[in-house]
Amino acid sequence: MTSLEAILRRIDADLDQAQVPFALIGGLAVSARTEPRFTRDADLAVALDGDAAAQALVHELRMRGYGIGSIVEQEAVGRLATVRLTHSPAPRAPVCPLDRDRVHNRRLVEERFEMRRMLCLTTLTVVGVLLAVVANEARQERFRIRTLELAENLYVLTSDPAEQGMRTGGNTAVLVTASGVALVDTKIRGYGEDILAAVRRITDKPVTTIINTHTHWDHSGANTEFPDTVDVVVHENTAAHMASSDCDDGAGFEGGSIKNCEAFSGDNSRYLPKITFGNRTSLFSGPDQIDLYYFGRGHTDGDTWVVFREARAMHTGDMMARKGLPFIDADNTNGSATEFASTLQNAVDAIRNVDTIIPGHADDPLAWDDLVDYAGFYKDLLTRAQEGAAAGRNVAETVAGYSVPDEYSDFQAPADRLQGIVQLIYDGR
Repeated sequence: MTSLEAILRRIDADLDQAQVPFALIGGLAVSARTEPRFTRDADLAVALDGDAAAQALVHELRMRGYGIGSIVEQEAVGRLATVRLTHSPAPRAPVCPLDRDRVHNRRLVEERFEMRRMLCLTTLTVVGVLLAVVANEARQERFRIRTLELAENLYVLTSDPAEQGMRTGGNTAVLVTASGVALVDTKIRGYGEDILAAVRRITDKPVTTIINTHTHWDHSGANTEFPDTVDVVVHENTAAHMASSDCDDGAGFEGGSIKNCEAFSGDNSRYLPKITFGNRTSLFSGPDQIDLYYFGRGHTDGDTWVVFREARAMHTGDMMARKGLPFIDADNTNGSATEFASTLQNAVDAIRNVDTIIPGHADDPLAWDDLVDYAGFYKDLLTRAQEGAAAGRNVAETVAGYSVPDEYSDFQAPADRLQGIVQLIYDGR
């Protein structure tokens, strides 16, 4: 067995044991389909889920006897891009000349030249995809994306339930259609590559369509990290927010706008949505059909409800972020606490044949009955706040007198969220 054969067999076994998918790329791979050329290394592309996995793999390979020849970062994102690993069980062999007189056809090249080339290689280059942040505490913390299959060709990319906080942002739905991939929402800025990596594990089809349920930074954050040829579809009010020049509210990503409008300014205006709708529209046809609805103001004034007909599933965006009181952005995107209940009820009354709910942020899918209960839960609060105002009680008194009804005991009412919503209702907003 040649040195190269031994190394390739070994790295194959080591990556297989580590359960890391990989592919042979570069000159060695190209030579399988065309005339071979000389190479002193073999390139392997490996796919890893995140920073911790990348660091663990490099550490494990070092423990198995591989040396680190060099490390290269991708400067734009400050993440590990390439690690050159060396393994020299025998002295380096000289460069092997190609005997052109003996190369009569591709098969002969593959059978004879391949064995001669194997004698020449003593290093391996492992090219990492979505690898580690190696040393910069100021860089954005990376959170894992979890992929759930909801139905044939329909998936949702959520955050890891083991982690806390905003994490990757809103949930991203992935529908594999006959012509490509349609995404619903793109999480926080910087997660475009993570989304693409997750999509590649599902299909090799390109992303052709992005639907944003609304404008907020945690749902449209990575729009500009996809090709500008992708069709972006939003409600007409959301399109106006994205194109807004009033981006100094400071409530968004790293002090940007909650509307994420600064992301679409200047040269990036090419990423602004070119497809909008008013009350209802549909995309694609047959089993790929997606129905888009607008039922009124709520979380914002441009919330889109996305129905995947064949899968009997619906993405609600933040009209139902989770089983708890909503955040209502009345200040920046014209959301409405007084109209939120009627908008929810409009959706419950109008939509048919949906079993599964993809919430805006909750880590697990919900059921249709959860949406029905959510409408009742919020309507109860609206009624009690309006009754409190009519009775002359102030906001603090109404908030103090509120408790979650027993029939909605699995819904949460955090004090700050409760205070904010009741205040909006008292203000008629």
